[in-house]
Amino acid sequence: MAETTARATAWPEFVRLFGKLRDETKGGRAVVLVEGERDRRSLRALGLEGPIELVHAGRTMSELAARLSRDGRRVIVLTDWDSAGGQLARKLREFLEAEAVGIDLEYRRRLARVLRGEVVHVEGLNGWARRTAVEAGTPIEDGVGESSG
Repeated sequence: MAETTARATAWPEFVRLFGKLRDETKGGRAVVLVEGERDRRSLRALGLEGPIELVHAGRTMSELAARLSRDGRRVIVLTDWDSAGGQLARKLREFLEAEAVGIDLEYRRRLARVLRGEVVHVEGLNGWARRTAVEAGTPIEDGVGESSG
């Protein structure tokens, strides 16, 4: 029961943070960088319509950083909240900073705090948000906005 209460109190902060992320990526001003396709699908299911790039898409980190630097957009790194995801975020920061890409790790940090260890993988965000919305007595559409596709 305490877990349900903690999750319900996390819901308003998640909604605020995810809404801000959605606004920042709208129109391609910033790109979200995730590990894999399931992560992208989870964010799309939550209504994130802006650009989402995959780290693991058959190219080196150096190639990815060079391509992202040409785009000129800020990169929001959203890797998993486990130790491997943390190591990957640090490596990405090194490669992106070497290419003078504006990098944002703040969403990753803030989401980790809101999720309180309940979700370790970005792909789990959609399920967590749906369960939490039900527990908070709020339709998910009122919180994060559901994607139609």
